[in-house]
Amino acid sequence: MGDLQHIRAEVNNAFKLSGFIIRREATTFVAEQLAPLAYAERQKMIDKLTAHLLHQCLSQPVLEKQHLELAYKECQSSGLEESETVLNVIDAFSVPKLCYDSERKKFVKDINVNNSLYPEPKWKAQLLIDRYTVIWQRTIRNKLFAKELLPSMEDENKFQLRKIEVLLSSSSRLDDVIVLGLLTQLTEGKFYLEDPTGSVLLDMSQTRYHSGLFTESSFVLAEGYYDDKVLNVMGLVLPPSENRTTSLPYFGNLNTFGGKSKTLLKNSQSLLKIEAENEDGMLVFLSDVWFDNLKVMSKLKTLFLGYNDFPPIAIIFLGEFLSCPYGYEHSTQLKAALTNLGDILHPFTKLRESCKFIFVPGRGDPAAPNILPRPPIPSSITEEIRNKLGDSVIFTTNPCRVQYCTQEFVIIRQDLVTKMCRNSIHFPETGDIPDHLTKTLLSQCTLSPLSLGVQPMYWKHADALNLYPMPDLVVVADNFQPYTRSYQNCQVVNPGSFPHTEFSFKVYIPASRTVEDSQIPNEDT
Repeated sequence: MGDLQHIRAEVNNAFKLSGFIIRREATTFVAEQLAPLAYAERQKMIDKLTAHLLHQCLSQPVLEKQHLELAYKECQSSGLEESETVLNVIDAFSVPKLCYDSERKKFVKDINVNNSLYPEPKWKAQLLIDRYTVIWQRTIRNKLFAKELLPSMEDENKFQLRKIEVLLSSSSRLDDVIVLGLLTQLTEGKFYLEDPTGSVLLDMSQTRYHSGLFTESSFVLAEGYYDDKVLNVMGLVLPPSENRTTSLPYFGNLNTFGGKSKTLLKNSQSLLKIEAENEDGMLVFLSDVWFDNLKVMSKLKTLFLGYNDFPPIAIIFLGEFLSCPYGYEHSTQLKAALTNLGDILHPFTKLRESCKFIFVPGRGDPAAPNILPRPPIPSSITEEIRNKLGDSVIFTTNPCRVQYCTQEFVIIRQDLVTKMCRNSIHFPETGDIPDHLTKTLLSQCTLSPLSLGVQPMYWKHADALNLYPMPDLVVVADNFQPYTRSYQNCQVVNPGSFPHTEFSFKVYIPASRTVEDSQIPNEDT
């Protein structure tokens, strides 16, 4: 009994240190459960219990026996905590808004968010200021610009990043100038560089362009000399991007991605274990899936048949979902096509029970304007397929986010290659367009580094298009040929148009973080 007394004292002290008042019978219960364990195991369990109860946000610090019974049961089962979701689809309108606190040099969550779709005009400028702040703090600590602790040791490769007001206040010529700013045409045909402190006219007659796609409204590093109120640009380069590991200290354990959990699920050991054990788990991405096309539907049937015995984690269908615009009948046609899809899927019992079917709308799908992020397909159109297949179908926004265990995926249906190339101020002479696009998106921290005239956006929901901190996978479903690129430990993938690429699609395997090209074979061969 002396031993039990000793364990009770251990339990009492541990809970007191965590700020709890624990009832006598609760202490006895815990001591009795822990008695058979060795000292180290006992400490581990006590730590687990206190951590679990601290997460519960109890209304008062007094712990009754029933609290401990429940906590002990939950800690003992190797199950996940309530907030630890294995698969979670996060719509664009619930993505958390993060602000950079320049005093604490950390990101904090903005909790006073009134997410109106049509806010006051200041938010139009605010979305660019927020993007500038994110890119500025990331660039300033890059090894090219970071100031060494010992100035005497400063090497030749260090550059000084200046604000535009420094140039404007100078009456003499300044050489070796590097400025981070927004590339914009303030007057027709004349390019300016703009930051929150001012704007400067650019002379780009001698500019050498580095790799990437430079569009109006993208942030660039301009290198050159300032003379007579004009910045003569010798080199134009994208701001350096930053991999996930480097960004992490500036976010702490904050859930930057979205979803129910308050903390970042990237660090969850139990989810990591599930991810590693599910070696054959996969996510299937198909774009331009025309549910009104007989050939496409027949190929989908083959796909469902092939996956029925080994269901994937999810099949993600990206729009447009009809092969041509039907005018005022568009919604009716889509409703009928989705109902038909439900009928085709219904017999595949294993697939229905184990797999999620996620639908991300395209630009031509009903019934939303061409503004990002765009809402899901209206529930009046999807009602019948949802009734038939229940929770296994999810209609979400474009773009959307998917969290699977510890991995984060950002998915968008957008013809970005065409849009970016058409709006570039300089078309790259060498290199591969998907490489340039990948580098540009991750450098700009957004899925749409285009002016609001080219791609309108809900100002207060610009965070939905955010790519910082870097996700594990970005799916940009585009009409361009399929590709898979990897940059700074982030993979950027285009599954290509399903009907236009001989029915090919992409498969992602989270356990090994690999992307595979797949195709539905031709029956004729």
